[in-house]
Amino acid sequence: MPASSHDHDPQAVLLSVGALTVEQIDIMLKTLPVDLSFVDENDTVVYYSAAKDRIFARTPAVIGRKVRNCHPAESVSTVEAILEAFKAGTKNSAEFWIELDGKFILIRYFALRDGKGAYKGCLEVSQDATWIRGLKGQQRLLDWK
Repeated sequence: MPASSHDHDPQAVLLSVGALTVEQIDIMLKTLPVDLSFVDENDTVVYYSAAKDRIFARTPAVIGRKVRNCHPAESVSTVEAILEAFKAGTKNSAEFWIELDGKFILIRYFALRDGKGAYKGCLEVSQDATWIRGLKGQQRLLDWK
C-alpha cells in the first residue's frame, strides 16, 4: 500500500515536496555526477559532497572556514564579486569552464534564496562535462553497451 503524504518515516526530513531520510539525502548527493559545495549566507563552507571521484579535492578541514580562505589568492576577488552580487540580488548564477588534465570542466555557482528572496547561501556545482560536450544526435532507447 503506497504511503500517503501523512504516512512518512518519523526520521525523514520534510521537504517542500515529499520527505527523505538523512541517509537517502546523503546517498543522493554522493551519487550525483557532480561535485557540490555549499557556502552559507555568512560565507562559511558548511558542506561538500563526498563523492569518490571529486574533480576538486576537499578535506573536512574546509568545513567551518570562510570561503575566501579556501581559494588561491588570484581568485579571491572573483569569489568575493560573485558573493556580493548574489547577496545584492543582482545575479543568481555564475558559470566558468576550464580544461584540466584533458577534461572539460564546467563550474557553476548558484545563489540560494528562501521563499521571500532572502539570500541563504551559494551552491557550487562542478562537473566533468567532457562526454556531454561530445554528444551528437539523440539516443531514445536504452543502450547499455
